[in-house]
Amino acid sequence: MTDRHVMECLGMARVVIEDGKVTVAGGPMIKFCPLFKKYRNIDEITEDVVKSNIEFRIESFGMCTQNREIRMKDFLSFGISEILSSSLKHGKIDAAVIASDGCGTVVLTDPEVVQGLGGRISGLCETSPIENVINGVGRENVLDPATAEIDMIKGVRKAKAMGFEIVAVTVASAKDAAAIRKEFGGSVVIMAVHTSCMSPEDSRVVFDACDVITACASKHLREESKSRDIVIAGNKVPIYGVTEKGKELVMMRLEEVGKKPWDGKEPEDPPYPLI
Repeated sequence: MTDRHVMECLGMARVVIEDGKVTVAGGPMIKFCPLFKKYRNIDEITEDVVKSNIEFRIESFGMCTQNREIRMKDFLSFGISEILSSSLKHGKIDAAVIASDGCGTVVLTDPEVVQGLGGRISGLCETSPIENVINGVGRENVLDPATAEIDMIKGVRKAKAMGFEIVAVTVASAKDAAAIRKEFGGSVVIMAVHTSCMSPEDSRVVFDACDVITACASKHLREESKSRDIVIAGNKVPIYGVTEKGKELVMMRLEEVGKKPWDGKEPEDPPYPLI
């Protein structure tokens, strides 16, 4: 069976990796991302840039292969995986439920593994089981080691069944966010990721259901944020602390890296175009 992994990344480009090779690198919807400019000096995201960057990830840390490295120290000064890692380190949450290449949905308690898996990928749509990854994170922590299924609702249920009280989870859909909040109430910290292309309605749902939201390249989330009582970190790709718990975790991470919330006074430096 072909080892297959599908992501939407680098400007919402569709990427398929099969048996360690990039077989599809689609055209990006977003042409410029300030974070890729800052960290990789990419001025314009093109199909060639997408393919080259994914090949770099495969070569440098084994993404979507048996050579996958699963541990990493902080990368971005501020991102969702960094907030999760800090929250675990400081005992603000008991476990994090994320999705990663090679294992699908997984329940984690080690900050460096959260960072190593979640901090290196984005927009994971589909993945195949990779034994080295599954064994590295612990087979008992993976939702479905046989299929590497991605299902964040089932992931939270698994974390709760494992005995964890305060569980954080990343979600990429408004529907999942609302369902998790309805089922688990305030015992789950919900963090919205991969939010580009969200509709105005989904943006409202996400703000109503989530504790922390990353704006990605979403014009509708940015618009919705204007009417909300929130804490904002960063002016390139803002992260919103929405609830009291969300604000606490965002502020904790800001203090850890010696930064202050964005006050909106300096110009925003967003991705282009916003979608």
